[in-house]
Amino acid sequence: MRRLILARLIDLLTVLFGVSIIVFLMIRLIPGDAVQIMLGANTEITPERLAALYHRLGIDRPILEQYFLWLAGVLQGDLGRSVWTGAPVAEEIIARIGVTAELMATSLTLAVVLAIPAGCLMAYVRRSAGDYAIRLVTIAGITVPSFWLGIVLIYVFYNLAPNFQAVGYVPFRDDPVGNLSRLLLPTIALSLPILAALSRILRTAMLDALGQDYVRTARGKGVSEAGVVFRHALRNALIPFVTAVGIIAGYLFGGTIVVEQVFALPGLGRLIIGAIAERNYPLIQAAILLVTSGFVVINFLVDLLYAAIDPRVQGE
Repeated sequence: MRRLILARLIDLLTVLFGVSIIVFLMIRLIPGDAVQIMLGANTEITPERLAALYHRLGIDRPILEQYFLWLAGVLQGDLGRSVWTGAPVAEEIIARIGVTAELMATSLTLAVVLAIPAGCLMAYVRRSAGDYAIRLVTIAGITVPSFWLGIVLIYVFYNLAPNFQAVGYVPFRDDPVGNLSRLLLPTIALSLPILAALSRILRTAMLDALGQDYVRTARGKGVSEAGVVFRHALRNALIPFVTAVGIIAGYLFGGTIVVEQVFALPGLGRLIIGAIAERNYPLIQAAILLVTSGFVVINFLVDLLYAAIDPRVQGE
């Protein structure tokens, strides 16, 4: 297990190094002058302020020196400063990332917890009326966009329960009940498509596992049906399921950005959209670095989870 962790850590650091180069070059490869593009139609800036902006962004230095200075700053937690406010980018991200992390964690947890019994049930009662009914619901869940589902939920709750706080955000430490009630609808909107996709993936994996010889052997030994499904078949079916969870968790941030807009949540997604509108490239650069690094770390954890589920992976 130690060799596996060491090998994966080396892979993780290598990929993060490559990610840092790509993110760094993002601004430098923009055709034309990146500073002029950021300023846009702002013609009131003086030459002195323009020169100061070049110096602050480090664009007046050789590109290799720029990269290592930027990388050293990132390793020390310095992600640069906002072009327009001058505030440290790291502080702006820290102030918003808690909302996004809470929404992503609740949505993914809800989807995974419900997908496991749903996928097992669909596989166990395959080709029955219940199987077809659940599959129909999951197909609808996959095809419905999260933002549209969020709008529908707001409309329904506004008419059925006018006093229910469906939009906005309250920190958990200030009002735990208000925090959870305001995250209820965005969590449902974000988790339903994930739940539908994961349950269908697990159904397919479970159907394959239930047809294996070891399952027939377990049944022949008198193991109960619950034991066959959850102790024997589910363990082997979890490998593709965990793979899908890792990939979906990485892409979940994209859906979070839209849902945060619909429910007026002051998360990282809204911060990035504002940064794009203002051409605040240091903030965009830092946010992309953070999101891509999160994706890489999640896949690292998924690799370790493989080994925990199936010890044969350690040998490979």
